[in-house]
Amino acid sequence: MPHVERPDGVKIHWEGKGSGPLVVLAPYANAYPAVYDPLEAELVPDHRVVRYDDRGTGASDRTGPFDMETGADDLEAVLEEVGGPAVVIALGDAVHRAARVTARRLDLVDALVVPGGSPAGRDRLRDSDALVASDSVLDAFLSMGATDYRGALRSAVTAANPQMSEEEVRERVNQQVEYQPQETAVARWRAWSEDDATDAGRACDGRLWLLYAEGITGGWFPAGEEGRRLARRLFPEAHVEEVDDGMISRPDLTGAFVRRVTSKARAATP
Repeated sequence: MPHVERPDGVKIHWEGKGSGPLVVLAPYANAYPAVYDPLEAELVPDHRVVRYDDRGTGASDRTGPFDMETGADDLEAVLEEVGGPAVVIALGDAVHRAARVTARRLDLVDALVVPGGSPAGRDRLRDSDALVASDSVLDAFLSMGATDYRGALRSAVTAANPQMSEEEVRERVNQQVEYQPQETAVARWRAWSEDDATDAGRACDGRLWLLYAEGITGGWFPAGEEGRRLARRLFPEAHVEEVDDGMISRPDLTGAFVRRVTSKARAATP
């Protein structure tokens, strides 16, 4: 089982499929890895797709710390191990970690593609309708995570996936609990809520691709036209584009943007 060992001895598990331009699917705190399956299937015929487990989850060592800087360093180490440069696809807290790496390692990241969300911190979203901008809503969610982990997961999964049946939600929660223990998830949620990667996102310039659709974030973050408006103001050099739906329901749309990026990178290579 391939892994990269970090200076503190933690082993980060990774695996790859396919061949071609490199795409790395960055794991995030609110989801079991299977959420990336449709996008992996879309890309693997003409790309090399790499996935990895964050420390504390899956087949990686169940050892912290779980702060943003450590997570960014782990992602950077994975990219070095698998032979970047890569297109990194990220959601949720992974966007903040990936923005840090993209900003500081031009040699490792060709582009950061974000299907919903952005590297902006909560304070940058105060004038939006996003749930994450509300201190009371976020405090309630974090408190539930600490006392009723399954309940918090159920709330997050249901909000982001209204098309799921009760049985599907239950199965997703079970998978997530097995993949990522409560201590790890709550620490990551808290680190995410306290972080602001806006400056790193701006430093990504044209390597940052922010994709927005209506309802893509389950109400937690700005979506649709509101999301695009805020993104254009906060990240003026980024590619901010509209898509018809999200990464899970329309992986072909995200895949199309990835192919645009990888074709551009190949054309620029001497």
